[in-house]
Amino acid sequence: MKNIFNFLLLLVFFSADLVAQDIQLMDGKALKCTDVKSQGNTGTCWSFSTISFLESEVLRMGFDEIDFSEMYIVRHIYFDKAMNYYLRQGKANFSQGSLSHDVINVIAKHGIVPDKSYPGRKGKESYNHTDLEKELKEFLDSEISSKDKTPFWMVQVNKILDKHLGALPREIDANAFSSYYGLNPDNYVSFTSFKHHPVYTSFILEIPDNYSNGSYLNVELGDLRTIVDYALDKGYTVSWDGDVSESGFRAKEGFAVLSNTSDSTIPQGYKETRVSAGLRQDEFMTYKTTDDHLMHIVGKVEDSMGRKYYKVKNSWGKLGPFEGYLYMSEAYFDMKTVGVLVHKMAVPPAIQNRF
Repeated sequence: MKNIFNFLLLLVFFSADLVAQDIQLMDGKALKCTDVKSQGNTGTCWSFSTISFLESEVLRMGFDEIDFSEMYIVRHIYFDKAMNYYLRQGKANFSQGSLSHDVINVIAKHGIVPDKSYPGRKGKESYNHTDLEKELKEFLDSEISSKDKTPFWMVQVNKILDKHLGALPREIDANAFSSYYGLNPDNYVSFTSFKHHPVYTSFILEIPDNYSNGSYLNVELGDLRTIVDYALDKGYTVSWDGDVSESGFRAKEGFAVLSNTSDSTIPQGYKETRVSAGLRQDEFMTYKTTDDHLMHIVGKVEDSMGRKYYKVKNSWGKLGPFEGYLYMSEAYFDMKTVGVLVHKMAVPPAIQNRF
């Protein structure tokens, strides 16, 4: 099967029809984006996906390609999460996870820098934050339980971060750098679709990684996909957050469908679950849909049977037949999307007007 997929990859590259078991995937509109990266052994997909999204924003605005530092954002988030965990006396989530709006919040406060100014690792070694997370949490837990508390714990948190990620750069004005590239944090907004809050209102989404209590605009299920389609048609990419624990999510095979197929390719005539707002809500309320992973939607494709897919850039390196990309069906998107982040001008006026 691997040889077949290599052949398919060449066909996609040359914008030809993609044939797999009598199914044709027509290469659709794909927007400009930077090279696929690997988050390594870390839970920082949220930074990689959102930084990739912002790098596409820079390309959309007519600038040359830029490689922003994911770890500069991660470094600030780790400190922010440490503060949150300490002040909540250890009664808060402390992990490597976070969300797209947290990246935007860091840029609003601290700007952004190129990767070469803050790689957050030594040389070309793979990212690994296992020891960093463990050391930070053990230190914070000891400080929280200590009877003699002082504000100097913040100094030690920074020392731990320096040890594992490196000291923050001093030679660059991060805020001026982000402003130069036109990255205005006020331009980005998060959407979701759930029934336990009123539609067309904003609410704080109750998922573990939303430590910063970020708000989402709540829309009808159909509106969520309408926003993504409209954005892609207008030249805007989308940062996606959702569940990737389903059997139909096959990054190694390059697709995500809402089916329990055991086939190692995009199967002919596969049947997907019919998605309703009620079923989607049930999956969320019973933890069958969880906040697992963030990726970057860069385009759309369609197969010969009229089924549509989103072309999605992952951050697990150049995995699978499409070298780090996968194709997500509309049904999978409808059921397993937790939220999306888009430029506010990428939202259809009819939906904007409802808020």
